[in-house]
Amino acid sequence: MSAPTLPGTRGAASGPPVRRSLLRGLGWLVVRQHRTAVLCVLGLTLLCGAWIVYERHEMLQALASYRPGREGSAYSLQDSPRFGYLSALLNGLPFLLALFVGAPLIAADQENGTARLVTTQSVTRRQWLAAKLALAFGLALVPGVLLSALFTWWWRPYRSYFPSKWAEAPVFDITGPVMPALLLFFTVAGITIGVLVRRVLPAMVVTFVTAAVTLAAWNVLHLRTRLAPTRTATYPLEGELPARLAESYELDRWVGSADGQLYGWGSCAEATEQAQNACIKEKGIVDNVVEYLDFGQLGAMQWTAAGLLLAATALLTVFVLGWVSRRPL
Repeated sequence: MSAPTLPGTRGAASGPPVRRSLLRGLGWLVVRQHRTAVLCVLGLTLLCGAWIVYERHEMLQALASYRPGREGSAYSLQDSPRFGYLSALLNGLPFLLALFVGAPLIAADQENGTARLVTTQSVTRRQWLAAKLALAFGLALVPGVLLSALFTWWWRPYRSYFPSKWAEAPVFDITGPVMPALLLFFTVAGITIGVLVRRVLPAMVVTFVTAAVTLAAWNVLHLRTRLAPTRTATYPLEGELPARLAESYELDRWVGSADGQLYGWGSCAEATEQAQNACIKEKGIVDNVVEYLDFGQLGAMQWTAAGLLLAATALLTVFVLGWVSRRPL
C-alpha cells in the first residue's frame, strides 16, 4: 500500500517538481540565443538610470548650498563633463541598438543556417520571426521608456540649468515619447538591413553608415523645428525681450520698419554709433522681429516626431515580415 500524500503534494514516485518559467519554448530559445545582447542592454539601462539619478541628486545638493553673492556656489551643467558624457551616451543609444541588436538579429541566423534549422522543426517561419521581433522590440522599449521617464523627471523642473535648449538633440530626443520611438525605428532599420544583406559583418557596416547619415540629417537639417508652425513676435527696438519669449526657441531674428519691411539683424551694424543711428533713421527701423517656437509646443512636436518614427517602424516591420516569409532563408 502506498503511503498517503497530503493534498497539493507529490509522492516520491512522481519525481522532482517541475520548474515553471516565464519563458518557454521558442521565447526561451530566442532569449537564450541573444542573452549577451539582453544582458548588455539591461546593464547599460541600469547604468544610465543610476547615472541620471546621481546627477539629479548632485544638482539638488548644489542648488541647496547656493548662496547669492558667493563666487562659485551656483550650479552649472555647462561645465560638467559628466553631463556631456551622459548626454552623448543617451543620444547614441539608437545607433548602438541598430548596430549591435538590429543588424545581427536575423542576419546571423541566415548566415550560419540556424534559421533553416529552426524552421524545419515544429516552429513556423512566422513564429520564429515574431519571437525575434518581440525580443528586439522589448530591448528597444525597456531602455527607451525607462530612461526617457528618468531624464524627463530630472530635466523638466530644472531645465533652466541645462546647457541645451528644449528643441535641441540632447533634450528633445531623450525626453517624452521620442526616445522609445527612435530606439524602435533604428533597431528595426538595422533588422531590415540585416535581412537584405544576410551577412552579419556587412550588415553592421551598412547599418553603421545608414544610422550615421540618418542621425546627421536629423541634426544638420534641423528637422525637429519643422514639426510645428513657427510664431512671430514684435517688440520695440530698444525694448526688453517679452516674457513669453523667455523659454522660446529662437529660429530667426530681424529688425523692422513701421510699414512692415524686414531687414537682416546686422543691417545697421556700422562702425560708429552715429552711423548706426543714421542707418536706423534712414530705414525707419523701429521694431525687433523674432521667429520662434513656443515651449508649449514641445509636447505636440514630440508626439508628431514619435508618430512619424512609429509609422516608419511599422512599414519596415511589415516589409521584413513579407520579405522573410517569401524568400528562402
